[in-house]
Amino acid sequence: MKSIRQLFLAIVVVACVHTSAYGQTSPCPRFSPGSNVQNPPALFSEEGTLKVNLSYNRTTDADGRTLYCFTTSDGTESPTLHVRPGDHLIVNVKNNLPTPAPASAMKMSTNAATVCGDATMDASSVNIHYHGTNVSPACHQDEVIHTLINSGQTFSYNIAFPTDEPPGLYWYHPHVHGIAETAVLGGASGAIIVDGIENFQPAVAGLPERVLVVRDQNVAGQPMPGGAVPSWDLTLNYVPIAYPALTPAVIRMNQGGQEFWRVVNASADTILDLQVLYDGKAQTLLLVGLDGVPVGSQDGTHQGQLIPVKDFRLPPASRVEFIVSGPTSSVKTAQFLTQAINTGVFGDNDTQRTLATIVGGEGDDGSTKLAAVTGQPWKPRFADLATTPVTTQRHLYFSENATQTQFFITVDGQTPVVFSASNPPAVITTQGSVEDWTIENQAKENHEFHFHQIHFLVLSQDNFQTNGSQPVQAIQGQLMDMIEIPYWDGNVNHPFPSVKVRMDFRGPDIGDFVYHCHILNHEDQGMMAIIRVLPNTTPKK
Repeated sequence: MKSIRQLFLAIVVVACVHTSAYGQTSPCPRFSPGSNVQNPPALFSEEGTLKVNLSYNRTTDADGRTLYCFTTSDGTESPTLHVRPGDHLIVNVKNNLPTPAPASAMKMSTNAATVCGDATMDASSVNIHYHGTNVSPACHQDEVIHTLINSGQTFSYNIAFPTDEPPGLYWYHPHVHGIAETAVLGGASGAIIVDGIENFQPAVAGLPERVLVVRDQNVAGQPMPGGAVPSWDLTLNYVPIAYPALTPAVIRMNQGGQEFWRVVNASADTILDLQVLYDGKAQTLLLVGLDGVPVGSQDGTHQGQLIPVKDFRLPPASRVEFIVSGPTSSVKTAQFLTQAINTGVFGDNDTQRTLATIVGGEGDDGSTKLAAVTGQPWKPRFADLATTPVTTQRHLYFSENATQTQFFITVDGQTPVVFSASNPPAVITTQGSVEDWTIENQAKENHEFHFHQIHFLVLSQDNFQTNGSQPVQAIQGQLMDMIEIPYWDGNVNHPFPSVKVRMDFRGPDIGDFVYHCHILNHEDQGMMAIIRVLPNTTPKK
């Protein structure tokens, strides 16, 4: 049975006018293989506001792949959006996609009581999720359940960042259920940076800053994945690393100098295991931030603590920020790569690939320098979560049906159901609550747990050894919005892999929002659910 993604791809490939992927006339231009990696263009807030007009575009590349992108009025593609805590991000979106032909129209009505934008979804629909940001799920903010912007329509977002928003790396991407994977595979995504991380981790102050966005896309020709053939090609800042050539991009660094790398896994489906090798030897990466939060800052003492690692596993939608030293003159080969990952018998084939060849020399090719320390760190959001009394314990699990065409995330005791915007909330809680959730993977492929609006504290990772995966000690006790739960090996004598996380509902965000697997093929086919946070009406003492 074909997935929603496969049917939708068939529709848009027929509907699109074929254009060159690398021609400057393309609305979604891409670099040639082997190009130098450039930082994405950057936009910065001024006097507390960043206002940007984005057009949502679609075209096809030379291999027939459908491309999607957000561009500014001057054609700038997927800019990095810089804000500071307390700022407003105003995004005016114009959907430039053509109206779907009636014969190929895919329509789905949303809940009439909660319409935000258009009331009916079709193949042109788009919205924007401000991933990882701790902002309101209200309409015209970070609302993804009912927000639909259809062909020819405009829509305005006004995102109010909290004054205690952690400084670090976030990102934006479409999140219309059923077609989110297609849009993200097409490249419609970009980074968001909440500035000020140098105040939490002075070691990065003044370093060259490199923003790296890893995306995935369909393999040209659609060969059957397996062996050397990956399930998805990768790109690095829109430089393709495409099968079968797998030509790496090029990163030029100052010889022997340190840089601050900020990496977004903006893939729809691909898990990464990042490593820097010099002459085949893994280099030490000094972790600075995970999922937008400086590591070691979660206990409320403000100062971050560097964590040394030799590699770092990055599920789809996760972000990692680290300090890396450039190769010295004696290094003959230097590589930035993702290692191969076993995702289970039903999982994707995430092969090892060199993302970039690192070339040491004088100067760099587009990295910018981070600011000097400008002040004291602010009290971070979610501080002291580890010692806060827990009000509720919950148990959830990932599962699939026998043919892997439906995917579920279910609260223990409830009946598995595929997601619909009309579903009632699977979880109802109250503002001010602190909850411990155990999420279990009962499927024979990896799943990745993401929670909107808030971060969670990682408490434990259990039974990972049954499938050869090991817990990443670097994430234990850290605040994150994404966590990987490896596949179950199918042995009935082995317990299901699981994670335990502490959820923080003490903030101002109330209303309906979602949690889901961020392998977007799984999310599009049902692996998402709604949580409702009710306002706390208890009088303050």
